[in-house]
Amino acid sequence: MKVDWKGIYPAITTQFTPDGKLDIKMYRKNLQAQLDAGIHGVVLGGSLGEASTLEKDEKFILLNETLKLTADKIPVIVNIAERKTTDAIKTAEDAQKNGASGLMMLPPMQYKADDRETVIYFKDVANSTDLPILVYNNPVDYGIEITLNMFEQLIECENIQAVKESTRDLTNVTRMINRFGDRIKILCGVDTLAMEAILMGAVGWVGGLVNAFPEETVIIYELIQAGRLEEAKDLYRWFMPLLELDIHPKLVQYIKMAEAAVNIGSESVRKPRLTLVGEERNHIKKIIDDAIKVRLQIPNLS
Repeated sequence: MKVDWKGIYPAITTQFTPDGKLDIKMYRKNLQAQLDAGIHGVVLGGSLGEASTLEKDEKFILLNETLKLTADKIPVIVNIAERKTTDAIKTAEDAQKNGASGLMMLPPMQYKADDRETVIYFKDVANSTDLPILVYNNPVDYGIEITLNMFEQLIECENIQAVKESTRDLTNVTRMINRFGDRIKILCGVDTLAMEAILMGAVGWVGGLVNAFPEETVIIYELIQAGRLEEAKDLYRWFMPLLELDIHPKLVQYIKMAEAAVNIGSESVRKPRLTLVGEERNHIKKIIDDAIKVRLQIPNLS
């Protein structure tokens, strides 16, 4: 399916049973809630999807389940986060064979590659596949920044088409547009900057809290597109305490707790992560409960 890299793309969580096995029934329930809300695509097997704990076959089990449920109505993007170039190429090949619409790629894992190594890594994978690629630029969490000069080299590959912009420097949106126009589609990858990024020219949002609040996430995007900014601001301001759960090392546990609170997911994570306990759990629960108590009515777009 063609990917236009616009709109709301959940970085979907992987649902587990309490003993750490894939919970396909709950995964389908969560994804269906997002499809019902009108998401525009989905990214699976990313950091929020606990990629580092997934076996290769599990990632493709999830891909198969996702494709069955989405029924070719939206693009399904598979994440690549590998230590070796050969493994990344193999993952890309398997993703294409199994029906993925595109790829999201992180820089090399564990080894802190320099600029030249990072560019060659991305280009080697891009040149091995026909699938379109979303580059994940997140130096805060992964220690490697993909600079504008590096993007200048990457766009020699026609299938490198978009960026998940997570530098947390909002001005980077303007710099990229000034340099590349619409050659690289920009999707915001930081929940707390999403509305600002879209107003400055980002065309999509790879979201975290969308996993728990899909209707609100989609409607904020749609209201902005319709020019109904005051309504979008009201929802975004209500959403902000929840969106801040996305910018913490325990974002997986926090977002899963929110999913459980609205009954479209569970708190179960796979070790070494553990579910929240004690004061930390009470603190996050209060943030979620307080937001749900004053949850705003979704505006009608018609």
